Amino acid sequence: MKRFMAVALVLLIAATMPFTVCAKETIKLGFITPLTGDVKTYGESSKNAFLLALEQYGKTGRYAINPVIADDRNDPTEGANAALKLITQDKVLALVGPLTSKVSIPVSEICEKYRIPMVTGAATNPKVTVYDGRRKGYIFRACFIDPFQGGIAANFALSNLKAKTAAVLFDVGNDYSKGLAEVFRATFVKGKGNVVAYESYQKDDVDFSALVSKVGLKKPDVLYIPDYYNKVVLIARQVRERGIKSPMLGGDGWDSPELLKAGNTIMGNYFTNHYSVQSKDPTTRQFIARYKAKYGVLPDALAALTYDATRIMLQALDTAKRPSGDEMKVVLSGLRNFKGATGTIRFDKNGDAVKSAVVLKVEKDGFGYVTTVNP
Repeated sequence: MKRFMAVALVLLIAATMPFTVCAKETIKLGFITPLTGDVKTYGESSKNAFLLALEQYGKTGRYAINPVIADDRNDPTEGANAALKLITQDKVLALVGPLTSKVSIPVSEICEKYRIPMVTGAATNPKVTVYDGRRKGYIFRACFIDPFQGGIAANFALSNLKAKTAAVLFDVGNDYSKGLAEVFRATFVKGKGNVVAYESYQKDDVDFSALVSKVGLKKPDVLYIPDYYNKVVLIARQVRERGIKSPMLGGDGWDSPELLKAGNTIMGNYFTNHYSVQSKDPTTRQFIARYKAKYGVLPDALAALTYDATRIMLQALDTAKRPSGDEMKVVLSGLRNFKGATGTIRFDKNGDAVKSAVVLKVEKDGFGYVTTVNP
């Protein structure tokens, strides 16, 4: 009886004591994306995916995440200023993004200088992680790089479309567009194809009549247009208006519902991409289901890549011995067999993702899966 009374007394005292829970340490995580500007649909979908990944992490993660989001407007100067603010004023531990190569390249230099881990979801230009032979040790990406993507497009043109001649149209001031154009040309020529036109334009150009007319005279078997969806829509319309019926090819910058606004002028053409919403992979299907349930639309590749980039960064944070840029860099450098929405990812010695790519066909109701190409 005395023992029972003693136990009861202990329980009573415990019940009347203040209940305290060990609070998780809060970590500031930066995110840069184009929420306004010429590719704002990318920014919107990537922000959705970033927040979805944080929501999932919040259920089981080791830390409490305080996201600090910045708009780069797809402008290198805006992106650099945003990165400096996030690092020097907001004191973020790490950074997810930016999306585009022309913004990611200057931001990567800043992150490297301040020893801030950065994982971009979609910046495919090689200069993001390696410049002039120098590996930026704190910089990583969840996407494949342009030499892989551009080569796939060229080989698809040669083998699948049976093209013997090609015309290449690209934005000379855009690292992404220019890089893909160079790789496509080199690979196409190596495959015994003939590049009959290699024409550049400026970012703000809207009238391509002279350029398209010049290309039309060459009668290419295929046109390669490695640019973002907004510019591709303009070019494709003018190509078809001038009676050029050659199939068109592009890169992952085509992936946006806005591309379909070009209607029949864009239907039946192809582009390389990071994943397909028609994928049967369980991890991919789970991501698509979660994204659609929360936002009411299917996620584009930029959303899927951002989701992977964010989860990779959060995994590194949880795995690191302590929350520091140096510790996270070590963990990120050893990433292997990460099961992402866009496939299985590992980082090579340059911090670039080694992974598969897909070729998609523009159809009336979306982008149909054509084939997968492994590294």
